[in-house]
Amino acid sequence: MKIMGLTGSIGMGKSTVAQMLRDLDVPVFDADAAVHELQGPNGALVPLIEAAFPGTTDASGVVRPLLGAVVFQDKDKLATLERIVHPAVAAMRGDFLRDNAEAPLVVFDIPLLYEKGSEKGLDAVAVVSAPGGEQRRRVLARPGMTAEKFEQILALQVPDAEKRALADYVIDTGTTLDATREQVAGIVQALRRAE
Repeated sequence: MKIMGLTGSIGMGKSTVAQMLRDLDVPVFDADAAVHELQGPNGALVPLIEAAFPGTTDASGVVRPLLGAVVFQDKDKLATLERIVHPAVAAMRGDFLRDNAEAPLVVFDIPLLYEKGSEKGLDAVAVVSAPGGEQRRRVLARPGMTAEKFEQILALQVPDAEKRALADYVIDTGTTLDATREQVAGIVQALRRAE
């Protein structure tokens, strides 16, 4: 089995590329979806997060804006949250690998792959990238997004140029969907052949 990491900064089209991979029958582990499941209604981590950060959960699970307001301005609190979340996500990733043990290629969709040092143990990394103007347009079109919030998010992420330089593959999403789909199919073929 080959394991490819998929990453990209906000607004680069990573979710679209992940779906293209699924369409090619490549199993994709979505780290963000795992976190949402763990922190959603009746999520396994909700009681632990409430105990560590009182008042940040309700019947719907973790109230992300409340938790974010508590942890994102305090590195120690963020580290505490990561100590709760990361082992649980790692366990889900282990289950995913066992469930897909026969697959020749699987993908770990990890938004903060380079930021968290998650590239270790992967056979390849693909970075999803688009021109800066296109990224900005996409992100600012999201509900509730502001230019200030966008800049704060970018400040926490490894710059796109650095990610591209570190990656084994760069998937350009600043082009047509068909052209992006061709790039994705080429990467999948190359990795499956490299078995």
